[in-house]
Parts: sequence; structure tokens; C-alpha cells
Amino acid sequence: MPIQVAVCGPSDAGAELSRQAHEVGRLLAQRSAVVICGGYSGVMGAVAAGARSAGGMVIGVLSGADRSGAAPGLSAVLPTGMGQARNNIIVNAADAVIVIGSSWGSVSELALAKRRGGIPVVQLGGWRIYDADGRPVEGIGHADDPEDAVRQALGSPVHLPATGPNGLR
Repeated sequence: MPIQVAVCGPSDAGAELSRQAHEVGRLLAQRSAVVICGGYSGVMGAVAAGARSAGGMVIGVLSGADRSGAAPGLSAVLPTGMGQARNNIIVNAADAVIVIGSSWGSVSELALAKRRGGIPVVQLGGWRIYDADGRPVEGIGHADDPEDAVRQALGSPVHLPATGPNGLR
């Protein structure tokens, strides 16, 4: 069974966050990981497009009760009608969680993943969480770039030789 990686981030993402999310999706797909996301625009739509560009599978777990507003790059859409409670489904379905940028929704997913324990939790940019002593909370990896985020999530290097006709790995 392939590894499942949740990629979380804001629906209101600028060009840089979208670029990073697209690259994370592409790299995860190259490693045969299934991407799970919130299924809408911004980071979620960019990670879906990146994974699909490399032939990957992307599951969108929507907060709404229907498929309205779902990102076009999704392989499957799961409308939940649960609002932000769907964040728990996204995190619990994942073998690792990557959070790109920050919003209150993505911070809730980060907290749920951290609380769940036993899985890699990686941040690429965004707000930092500190303990009462002012130290960064332990157990959250902080990535420098998309390759580092995927490496930390999967636990191994992400450099693969090109195999496709268009240089896709």
C-alpha cells in the first residue's frame, strides 16, 4: 500500500507558497505517495496540480457537503459536510503531514498531527509554535525547501533519476 501524505496550507496562497506546494506535490508523486489535502484552492490546489503533473493520486477531503469549489487536479473528491472537523480526517488518514505556510485551518491540522504522534510532521514556512519557555515545540520538522520537506516526511532523499520523456521522474 502506498504511503499517504497530507499536505496542508491556506486557501489564500500567494505565488511563492503555490510554487512550493506544486513542487511538494510533484516530488511526492515521484515517490509514489498518495497526497491527501483539503481539496480547495491555494496550497491545496497547487499540491494537487503538482502531484497530478507527475502522474500522482490526490484525494481531496472537502469541508462542504458537495463537490463545489473542488480543485481541478484531484483524483478523488470526498465531500464531508463537516466543516473544519474534516481536518481530523485528513490528518488521521496520513502517514506523514507537511504544512506549507499558515492559516488557522492549517495550524489546526499541524496541532492534530502533533497530538496524534507517531508520524512525521513538517512545516515549510509559516507560523512557528513555541512552548511556554519560548522554545520551538519539539517533534515538528522545519524544512528549508520542498525537497527538504518531502525528505523529512518520507525519511529519505528525494533525488531520483529522470525516467519520463519530458524529464518527469
